[in-house]
Amino acid sequence: MNQEFKDAKRNNPAVSGYDSKAWIVSVNMGYGHQRTAYPLKDLAFLGKVINANDYLGIPEKDRKIWKGVQKSYEFISRLKRVPLLGNLAFSIFDAFQKILTFYPERDLSQPNFTLKQIYSALKNGWGEDLVERLESNPLPLISTFFTPAFMAEFFNYPGPVFLVVCDADIARTWAPLNPKISKIKYFAPTQRVVKRLELYGVKKENIILSGYPLPQENISANLQAGGLEILKKDLKYRLLNLDPQKKYFEKYKILIEKHLGILPKSSDHPLTIMFAVGGAGAQKEIGVKILKSLSRKIKARQVKVILAAGTKEKVKEYFKKNIEKLGLNESIEILFEKNIESYFQKFNQALRKTDILWTKPSELSFYSALGLPIIIAPQIGSQEEFNKRWLLRSGFGIFQENPNYTDQWLFDWLEQGYLAEAAMQAFIEGEKLGTFNIQKTISNLCCG
Repeated sequence: MNQEFKDAKRNNPAVSGYDSKAWIVSVNMGYGHQRTAYPLKDLAFLGKVINANDYLGIPEKDRKIWKGVQKSYEFISRLKRVPLLGNLAFSIFDAFQKILTFYPERDLSQPNFTLKQIYSALKNGWGEDLVERLESNPLPLISTFFTPAFMAEFFNYPGPVFLVVCDADIARTWAPLNPKISKIKYFAPTQRVVKRLELYGVKKENIILSGYPLPQENISANLQAGGLEILKKDLKYRLLNLDPQKKYFEKYKILIEKHLGILPKSSDHPLTIMFAVGGAGAQKEIGVKILKSLSRKIKARQVKVILAAGTKEKVKEYFKKNIEKLGLNESIEILFEKNIESYFQKFNQALRKTDILWTKPSELSFYSALGLPIIIAPQIGSQEEFNKRWLLRSGFGIFQENPNYTDQWLFDWLEQGYLAEAAMQAFIEGEKLGTFNIQKTISNLCCG
């Protein structure tokens, strides 16, 4: 048993309840599940997020299974860029995680192939070691990926088990094999996820409409007080860049001032676009096309571009190489950190001076609630297709035009106030307090 689990055993608050702490469990495959866990780090026992696929002391047989899952997804994600063959291979892979049409509403509780494969591996002991370590201190277990939650229930973890959903709609794989008798409770980001879980057979009392957990540092210094002072301050400056012709402001001045107060006379930063790649490095080519199209405006300091490369050294080097070719060496900021938590911290800080977030419709779709309009890059996978639909239906994002002509269509959108409208709509209608709602639920277990 390694040190973090030894510490948990030694500090077991057996009689005093849960002490408002929990095991936060994620997986380091891509960024989505780790990004979802990051805002919950204050809840984490000893301040640590446990990666179910990569903790110290993980049995080699478990590690091999996890690595197989990760390599398959990353390979297919990269292969998708290959004409014809890539699309065919990805379509076959994606069929196993496909989200079925919602209408007509019907019983969708029958387990799919992927779910049966997961439980077959559990029967062979996959995850038993992790659960044995965690039960040394049976705190509430909050997982941001479905498999660790299934492991906990399958191996009879004695504490409460929660699962945080990180998409606007989900496949059957997110619900356990026998949902009607499961004790797993869900934190749902959207009403659609609530309804979808019910169709999958999950009991209503096991579904909490919490909203997605967003980073506290982008919202308020004191979430418990329900404040939004940081978010509102940043959005005030952002709107000035998103509505240069004041077209949106002229129509909705009363609405803006009701929610934000009086806007400053000028913004505290230039128009700033952040382009974020996915964990597998997919779509990095789009970032280079954006730079090429905007190069004149970048050199004239009319616009700033931030390239979020994540933790992939190859992606960072790809961006650096192309930035040098374009002669933009001192003008472009690359967000890169080897450590994932450091990257998220840097990313969230950069968002405060970002006006437009350009990304595929991943879990970052929910960051629109920070008053960030999303330019939607092409989706990868069934769940991102549904995230895209949610963004478009909600009015929080706009699907990208041809990146080669960004210097034309983007500034047309700005002149019309389209992105200012998306920012305000997302701020007003989007759920911003998911982190607080999850913290409150755990606190109520302790003290309620």
